[in-house]
Amino acid sequence: MTSLQMVMVGRFLVFGNCCCTTASERMRGREHFQLSLVLAGGMAICWLVFSYCASVSLTQVNRQVVLNHRLQRKQAKLMEPVRTDVLTVTPWLAPIVWEGTFDPQVIDEAFMSQNLTIATTVFAVGRYTRFLRDFLESAEKHFMVGLEVHYYVFTDLPDDVPNNVTLGVGRLLSIVRVPKFDRWQEISLRRMELIQTAIKDHIHRGANYIFCLDVDMRFHGRVGPEALGRLVAAIHPWFYMYPRSQFPYERRTVSTAYIPLDQGDFYYQANIFGGALEDVHRLTKTCREHLEVDKSVGVEAVWQEESHLNWYLLRNKPTKLLSPEYVWDDAKGRDDKEIKLVRFSSVIKNKAEVRENL
Repeated sequence: MTSLQMVMVGRFLVFGNCCCTTASERMRGREHFQLSLVLAGGMAICWLVFSYCASVSLTQVNRQVVLNHRLQRKQAKLMEPVRTDVLTVTPWLAPIVWEGTFDPQVIDEAFMSQNLTIATTVFAVGRYTRFLRDFLESAEKHFMVGLEVHYYVFTDLPDDVPNNVTLGVGRLLSIVRVPKFDRWQEISLRRMELIQTAIKDHIHRGANYIFCLDVDMRFHGRVGPEALGRLVAAIHPWFYMYPRSQFPYERRTVSTAYIPLDQGDFYYQANIFGGALEDVHRLTKTCREHLEVDKSVGVEAVWQEESHLNWYLLRNKPTKLLSPEYVWDDAKGRDDKEIKLVRFSSVIKNKAEVRENL
């Protein structure tokens, strides 16, 4: 190859390399341009979403501001610290309702416009029908006032249900007939089954929430929508200051209600529990199944359905707890300084006289 040919080949190679380099750069440039378009489009979409969310948030804030504006005279009170002498929130961040931890006016305004109906079950079986009048009359003064309430009275003595108790507007009473039981413990054991069945058969069609209450109790103060929640339980008045090792849980492993000594949050009383229909139906269904398993092997939990209720609530944490104000025992007196207001309490009675077939 001559020198001239070598120079020409060399120039061709150099020119070819330059062409290849320029094409590669152009390709990368197009990729960068496309990437920039994608990024710009993504940023535009994010900006639109952010703007929409911000407008929604501002709308919600403005609504809250309007609500507070109507209550501005109470704003100072709303901003004060809650009670410091008692536990007001659980380790799983569920509120514990005490006097002084909520503003009734704010709570009422939030719930009264929602047209809620509260189903309320109460068992008045055998001699316990004598407590029904006082229960109903005190409930009409203090229980969910301003909301629609449908009382479901489970009884084996329908004729003993007082028919002259004046019920407020939107308040109804239905009688659910149940058989007469051989032992008072059987009433306790069957209650979960009967509530579950009632929710499934008819209560679910006409209520938003349900509360299951004992009849041998009386209302003394407000029990309003501050007590509403998905799953609500009440702390037992005799054990709220005790360590869990002293709670009267079922400690025998043979029972499905068994709770080990090193487990437990609170001891809950079965005199009052409630919540959304779905949640209470699930609770009563589970407790019923466990009660039937125990019965099949000849076991009865130490505190019947209350033992099974505590087992369930240990594994399915309540979303709201009611302080002992909501489930007091008159036999305990009124000396506990933490109790500022007794709202609902068990009346003093001769248990041997009212409980048949001990």
